[in-house]
Amino acid sequence: MKLNHGFYLKSNKEQVWIQVKIGIVSILLLLLVFLICWKTSFFLPLIICIPITISIIAPFFDVPALKRTGDLVYYSPLFLAEKTKKGKMIIHGGTLFDYVFVIDRKMNGRKRMNFILQQYLEGLDHMINHLEKEEIEKLTIRGSSYIMNERTAQKLGFQVVQTDFLQKCILVYNYFNLLFSYSLAKGKWTWPKLGDTKTFEAKLDELIERRVYINTLVKKIKNRNVV
Repeated sequence: MKLNHGFYLKSNKEQVWIQVKIGIVSILLLLLVFLICWKTSFFLPLIICIPITISIIAPFFDVPALKRTGDLVYYSPLFLAEKTKKGKMIIHGGTLFDYVFVIDRKMNGRKRMNFILQQYLEGLDHMINHLEKEEIEKLTIRGSSYIMNERTAQKLGFQVVQTDFLQKCILVYNYFNLLFSYSLAKGKWTWPKLGDTKTFEAKLDELIERRVYINTLVKKIKNRNVV
């Protein structure tokens, strides 16, 4: 499958240069904060800025690296899955890194949300086709999303499950990362509510049974975005 992703369509040299520029800008920003804190002898802003900055830029380095090693697999430009571990696969609906390089800024908020949902569903369909060939129907698929609502998820074969404590901690740590992702998705500055993020789980065989519905939904969303 050809991955229509703005970052991976660039040469290796261009990819590295993008990461270098992100690293330089981040270091300069933290250096500026440090100088202000040093001048005022008040270092709390620096202590706060360091983890926020790391959480925002981390996907721009981690995701390409994990893709290269095969620990992350793209099934669409905005749908990723981790390696299967102990009969469970963790899926992700795109990171801030992916949103930056995939979402067309010319689209309005409604079309962006439809496009993201379309990418989720197409990725889900590709993943089902790939995993079905490996004959592991009892595999558990688990993921979290603030885009997918509970009703749609249930129609796809997912059930809402309790978000574990570690996942909640990760969400809190990545709040500003989520803020930028959510704002890109909405096409305007939007503060996300962590409570809106849901964790979903399904067995692969349940998703296989709903493949026709998934494909039908993809076609509806594509037609909606044409208007």
